[in-house]
Amino acid sequence: MNISIIGSGYVGLVTGACFAELGNKVICADNDSKKISCLKKGVVPIYEPGLEEMIRLNLKKKRLKFTSSIKSAVKSSEVIFIAVGTPALENGEADLTGIENVARTIAQNMDGYRLIVEKSTVPVETCAWVKKTISTYVRKGHKFDVVSNPEFLREGSAINDFTHPDRVILGLESARARQMMTSLYRPLNRPILVTNIKSAELIKHSSNAFLATKISFINAISRICDKVGADVKEVAEGMGLDSRIGRHFLHAGIGYGGSCFPKDLEAFINIAGKLGYEFGILKAVRETNEEQKRFVLQKIKDELWIIKDKTIAVLGLAFKPNTDDLRNAPSVDLIRALVQEGARVKVYDPKAMDKARGLLKDVVFCKDIYHTANSAECLIVATEWNEFKEMDFSRIKKALKRPLIVDARNIYEPGLLKAEGFTYIGIGRGNE
Repeated sequence: MNISIIGSGYVGLVTGACFAELGNKVICADNDSKKISCLKKGVVPIYEPGLEEMIRLNLKKKRLKFTSSIKSAVKSSEVIFIAVGTPALENGEADLTGIENVARTIAQNMDGYRLIVEKSTVPVETCAWVKKTISTYVRKGHKFDVVSNPEFLREGSAINDFTHPDRVILGLESARARQMMTSLYRPLNRPILVTNIKSAELIKHSSNAFLATKISFINAISRICDKVGADVKEVAEGMGLDSRIGRHFLHAGIGYGGSCFPKDLEAFINIAGKLGYEFGILKAVRETNEEQKRFVLQKIKDELWIIKDKTIAVLGLAFKPNTDDLRNAPSVDLIRALVQEGARVKVYDPKAMDKARGLLKDVVFCKDIYHTANSAECLIVATEWNEFKEMDFSRIKKALKRPLIVDARNIYEPGLLKAEGFTYIGIGRGNE
């Protein structure tokens, strides 16, 4: 098929590259001409395993193109995906300005039937507004359909998530849209759930809200574990073996971050409020996540007593491994709190250092794990990179001024580190 993707951010790039890999002809459009210039050369502005290689391969095969002209993308494609950003406003509501602008541009440049697919994460009823906007501005009465096709891409494993999804959700209204969308996704050979549009829109927010709830729940359990001497990893294992619960997302730590969970949770609370429903559960999830960051900071203070003038090493800046994304990263909040307390903070991350330099002030950026640990009185692991799981602990112990490790992601076995002579502080590992 001839496909255009409007918006060449994280979702747009992964979606465009993967559709091209499946043999479609794809045009990715974005109004950021500097970004498009880089992409035309195969230079990708984000880190996602395998993405740059896939983009370069499909550029070479001429199945993938990049343009700063949305007009030309609309005229060259029958299927148009909207994948522009929906940042949060101050009140938590999603800013849909980009969606409206793209919908109007599509309408003004259609020269025949178009299938418009909403891919961005949006509040329920957004597709109805997209449909109304296009109906208002379309010329010559050209026919079109609007489809909701929410994305479920996890940073760090996005290509696999696209090619091997648990399910493909299609919210649509016509037989023509159903035939085109099911044909488009048929090569994946994965379950396809066809719903009405509003159900599809709700599935995305409901899924992310539920996963955030699981994380906050197990973080709350970690607090109890610390108080009674239980191990939250064993508790989570026992819970997860129940098929009704499952083990995924029952990982206690410093809290969730990233571009999806915090923003989508806030938006869903806002959506519910507008509909007259106070979503108390999700408000508690949000507060538990914020409290978890303060809890980790307090653990550090309890062990060091005075933070001021102490050197503290932080391993991990990205909100999760295999990405360079710092949006809502718990590590950033923790580092800023430590700096505010007067600590000398040294940091290292395998992929997020360049972005962090523009975001963090009054910290020392180090070239590797061991330079970060050198002369520090505390080593905090804030992101669960494999590199950190495999570090040389004897070398780390020699580098540290004091053999104290705060494992804010629970990636180590307490007994092993204690046997090596470390003071180990985990999350819900029975430290108190």
